[in-house]
Amino acid sequence: MATLHVALGFAQLPDGKLSDVGLTVSTKLENNTYFVATPITPLALKNEVAEFAEAIANASQGGTQLTAIKNAKRAKLIESLRMLAAYVQSAGQNSLEIILSSGFEVNKTDRTRRPLTKPSITNIDNFASTQLMMLATPDVNARAFEFRARVGTGEWKNVGVYTKARNVLIGDFVPGQVYDVQTRAVGGSTGYSDWSDPVSHMAT
Repeated sequence: MATLHVALGFAQLPDGKLSDVGLTVSTKLENNTYFVATPITPLALKNEVAEFAEAIANASQGGTQLTAIKNAKRAKLIESLRMLAAYVQSAGQNSLEIILSSGFEVNKTDRTRRPLTKPSITNIDNFASTQLMMLATPDVNARAFEFRARVGTGEWKNVGVYTKARNVLIGDFVPGQVYDVQTRAVGGSTGYSDWSDPVSHMAT
C-alpha cells in the first residue's frame, strides 16, 4: 500500500481560503480521538485563525503597517498548520479515513486514472426523522459518491451524489419502512465503481 501524504498546498492559498482551512482543521481536531497529542491545541489554532481574520479585515483598509501585521499572522498560521500536518502524517496510521478526519487533505501521489474499488457501507444511523446518516469506505481516486435506495424488490431510486463517503446525510424516507441502500464511487478510469453490497435499515 502506498504511503499517504498530508497535502501542504494550503500555504499557497489566498488569505480567505487559508483561514477556512485553519478553521476546518481546528474544528475537526477538537475531541478527535485519533489525534490527542497535537503540538498545538485546537483552541490555540482557532484563536490564530480569528487573529488572522481580524488582520485581513484591518489590512483591507490599506496601509503598509496593517499589511505587514496581516502577513505576520499568515506566516504564523501556516507554520502552525505545517506542524499539525506533520503530526497528523505521523499519527494517521496511513489511513485515508483517519487522516481526512483531521480536516487536512491528502496528496494524490499517483495521477494515473485507475479503476475505482467497490465501496462498502460500514454504518447507517437514524440521524433524524426521515433521514439517514451514511458511512462508506472512501477511495482517494473518487470524485464523488452516488447513493440509491429501494424498498423490497422495488425500483432503485437515486438519493443523491456527494463529494464524500463519510457522514453523508440522505433523507426523505418513510418512517417505519425498511430500505436497502447502496453506494458507488464516481471517477477513475471507468467512470463508476461497482455498486456496494446493499445494506438494509429501517427509517424512523
